[in-house]
Amino acid sequence: MEQKPRYIKSVPAGSLKKFAIEKRGDELSSALRKRIFEQLTLHKLIYDDMEPDLVISVGGDGTLLQAFHRYSDRLSKTAFVGLHTGHLGFYADWTAEEVDGLIQSVIEKSFDMVEYPLLRIAVDFMDGTQSKHFLALNECTVRSVEGLLVADVMIKGEKFESFRGDGLCFSTPTGSTAYNKGLSGAIIHPSLSSIQLTEIASINNRVYRTVGSPLIMPEHHRCQVMPVMDKSFTLSVDHLSSVHDQVKQIEFGVAEEKIRFARFRRFPFWRRVRDSFIG
Repeated sequence: MEQKPRYIKSVPAGSLKKFAIEKRGDELSSALRKRIFEQLTLHKLIYDDMEPDLVISVGGDGTLLQAFHRYSDRLSKTAFVGLHTGHLGFYADWTAEEVDGLIQSVIEKSFDMVEYPLLRIAVDFMDGTQSKHFLALNECTVRSVEGLLVADVMIKGEKFESFRGDGLCFSTPTGSTAYNKGLSGAIIHPSLSSIQLTEIASINNRVYRTVGSPLIMPEHHRCQVMPVMDKSFTLSVDHLSSVHDQVKQIEFGVAEEKIRFARFRRFPFWRRVRDSFIG
């Protein structure tokens, strides 16, 4: 019998008691939400949007990102599953036409719990203000509030390069198929606990020089971005943007937390990549 990888755990049927639904605002998503709610409550599952065992995302990848950030404080207790209602979603296992199959699977099937790595971001400030921490499912981009980003890139506390350009993108393995891919970054299997750094329109000439290639760092490495002149930065964590002033450094690494997906049927990562980008 084939042994499951360590990031996949088998869960017996009947383990899911409480559920919540995150939906997109269109009519189809609303109708599917109603059907899922009615059928699951009919079979004695409890709707609990505060402490769910399972969050069902109905919409697209953006909907699942919203669900992730909504429940990011209870990742060890909540699993996610996606049903897409538009174009093929990378995080979604089910289509709108398969909603009844998803409902039956939640009610009566055993399933695999798949854990994927996340990105941890810590922002430290010049004035000693308490650091701010974020989790990203896909990526975090760093940009200057005005003009070019000028910053030193440190790896494990040692200077690696001085960067000048539009910005820097740090991504998770699952996020490697999102904005990172558009920057010509590598696609990384989510079983590899790592983060990836890709440059956004770097300046390379006789005066300024960067490595120019994506960097893939293991979970025991930390990467710091340290300002050279401008101390104000815009951070975009998945779909959420914020401005931070008087920044001393921004540190990136693999988070201790992981996101958990409930897989009721096999949907291998490379098939996901092929279906999303090749067809």
